[in-house]
Order: sequence, then C-alpha cells, then structure tokens
Amino acid sequence: MADTPNPETPPSPAGPEKTPNAPPAVEPVLSGAAKPVVPAPAVPAPAALTDAEKAARVAAAKAAAAEKLAAKAGAAPVAPGAAKVEAPVATPGVPSIPPGTPEAIAKAAAAHKAAQGASGIDALGTPANKPAIQHLAAAKPPAAAPKTKVSESPLPLPPQLETRRTFIEWSFMAWLVFFGFLAGVGHLFLRFMFPNVLYESDPKFMAGKKTDFPESNKVYENYKQAQAVWIVRLTEEGQDRLVALSTVCTHLGCTPNWLEAEQKYKCPCHGSGYYMNGVNFEGPTPRPLERFRVFIDGTGSIVVDKSKKFRKDLGQWNENESFVVMG
Repeated sequence: MADTPNPETPPSPAGPEKTPNAPPAVEPVLSGAAKPVVPAPAVPAPAALTDAEKAARVAAAKAAAAEKLAAKAGAAPVAPGAAKVEAPVATPGVPSIPPGTPEAIAKAAAAHKAAQGASGIDALGTPANKPAIQHLAAAKPPAAAPKTKVSESPLPLPPQLETRRTFIEWSFMAWLVFFGFLAGVGHLFLRFMFPNVLYESDPKFMAGKKTDFPESNKVYENYKQAQAVWIVRLTEEGQDRLVALSTVCTHLGCTPNWLEAEQKYKCPCHGSGYYMNGVNFEGPTPRPLERFRVFIDGTGSIVVDKSKKFRKDLGQWNENESFVVMG
C-alpha cells in the first residue's frame, strides 16, 4: 500500500523547509501496515574546546549570574575584578552580533583576555603570569612607622593611690613620734632609778719641785688657768712658806687678777681686793681667799690637793698641810 500525503498540510511548491538540528519528520503509518525501519541520524562528536572558548564560556556564565543578581537588585551587573561589559553599539554597515551566540562569546573572551594582559591582574585579583604564592612573596611588607620617643617622666599617681600613699606616710610619722616619746620617758625613768654620778678630774696635781719656786714673796701663776690655783711663796709667822691659794673670789665667785705693781689681787666684777697672802681689805668680799692642802710626796715633788680647803676666818691657815716650809 502506497503512502498518501497528509491532507491537512499542503505541500510547498519549493519543497519542505529545512530547519537546522531539527529531528526528521515521521510519517504516519496506517494501522495494520508494517512499519518501515528508519535508521537514526548520525550525531557528530562534540569538538574539543580551546582555552579561549573555555574562558569565554566561564565569562559568559559569570556575566549571566551577575545579570540575574543585578535584575533582582535593580542595578547594572558588574563582574568582580573584571571590566564592565557594555552593550554592543550598532555600527552602520557592520552586521551586529546577537548576544549569546558563539561569536559573541568568543569576542567577549578576547576582550577579557586583552584587558587581563593590559592590567596584569585577572578577575580573582591574582597576577596573570604568576601564581598567587609568588605574587605574595614578591610583595614588599609595608614600611614600619617611626618609633616615637617615650617620655621618661613618671606619670602622676591616681588620686586613690596618692591618698593611700599619703595615709601610709603620715601613719609612719605618727608611729615614729610615738616610739620617740616612749624612748624619752624610758630614759627619764632610768635616770630617776639610778643616782647621778659626777665625774670630775683628779683634785690632786703635781706642782713641781721646791727649786721651781726660787724667789720669795712672789706669786706664781703657772696653774691659774689649768687648775685655778696660785702658788705663792711668802714669809709668814717668821717662816718661809709655800701656799696654794684659790683664785675664786669669796664674794660671788669671780676670778681676781694679780696686779704685780700694786702687790694685790683685784676682782674685776665688784672691786674686791686682797693682799698677797689672800687677806681681803677692800670691796664687798666678806672673807679672805681659801687655801688648798699642799704637801711633799716621797719623790720630793710638791702635790696640791684641792679636795681639802683651809679658811682663815676659821683659824685653819696654821694647820698642818696648809703650807710647806721652804728652806
């Protein structure tokens, strides 16, 4: 049985229109007739993509994703790290390339590669001709800021610490004064418990030999300053005597001066006067000068003992050891 044309689709006089990549038309088969075996059209193997095509497809995918994000946000899509892709401008006499076709993708990839070669940086921020590790290793570290000289002056203490330090200082001073007071009281207590001891020099001193006083009726002032004693050689009671006369005035305790020209002792305080032997004759002095014990020791030296005194008003000037007989 022969095939009959479809009455609903009139045949074109020029023949059927060929559509690229369209599946072959399948003619209807009547029921009860044997189906003819139609061989499947041969599908050509996909050609291997070059690097440029791969890069172009990646760029196109990024651009499509950016357009979707921009459409949602209401802004123009801009791929990070890549140049802004502007809409193609129609040029008179030059046929425009519709977007999305292999020619447009190849052209965009070429433009991206040209921009990448000019800047030296790809879309990810890495140098085009160097790995990222080499790029980071070649980068110079930022110069360190110059160190500023820190002032060596100490900072003031906070008010709280300063108050505490002042309190500690005043507490230390208070304790110091307290212990000083206790030490003073303890010293006074010890002085009260133990009697005072007066340490004086030895009242005895060596006045020399008899030969050191050769002249009679003469006052020797060798020991006036050191021992407050005049050594006097005079004639008294028919004897040539050597006496030790005190240099303390019996009025108020001043020290009289021996006046050789006037042959008398004269007190500069109140004008009391004494003869060579110590008897008073003028001024307010109430009594004669005092004499000290004097004797000769075993070596023949003259010793004066100021611990024992002899007074004329008490009749002691003629007692033993109140004078030494010269001869």
